Amino acid sequence: MKIAITEIKFDERGLAPAIVQDANTLEVLMLAYVNAESLKRTLETDETWFWSRSRSSLWHKGETSGNKQRVIDVAMDCDYDAIRILVVPEGPACHTGAKSCFHNELQDAPVSDNQKAQNELGALLGNLYDLVESRKRERPDGSYTTYLFNEGLDKILKKVGEESAEAIIAAKNEDSHALVRETSDLLYHLIVLLVERGLTLDQVSGELSSRRKKANDDR
Repeated sequence: MKIAITEIKFDERGLAPAIVQDANTLEVLMLAYVNAESLKRTLETDETWFWSRSRSSLWHKGETSGNKQRVIDVAMDCDYDAIRILVVPEGPACHTGAKSCFHNELQDAPVSDNQKAQNELGALLGNLYDLVESRKRERPDGSYTTYLFNEGLDKILKKVGEESAEAIIAAKNEDSHALVRETSDLLYHLIVLLVERGLTLDQVSGELSSRRKKANDDR
């Protein structure tokens, strides 16, 4: 549904909270406030503009620091009193230099086992990608990853195909540990393939995020 700026329920100061998220990862980068004018400029320029409550003036994010935010999508909540802005950041969102303003953990905040596992897997895949990328760049002797890059794309594709088949075979058997091992091998070779083709995990994350957004919109 298309919403006009005039339909937004600004508070008594003429402001509404805006949650800014990374369009690729959906990580929350910051919470700021907009008025009608800053939101209008955001839509016109495809860069984020806010209202600074401390300075009582318009604030173009990144105007002085260079850390601008390219706007991908702007949406209202169901009550028309809060805004979500998806952006591609051109630098850290926080004035401290952190990627996100939300980088301080609340002491004793509960974290589910599933959340911990997701965070750990994301970190492990990111570290593996960095390692594979360094292997391609440095080509150390004796490295299996170096061997794959030296052999080229066809060899990498062959290994991805082999590991896919082995994962399928493992899934047909009762040994769950075998499936875990084969899945790990497949993920490794897929990362090698991404690095070889010059693609990043952020691009994969962005594609998955867009699919999730489409699925939510279609509900």
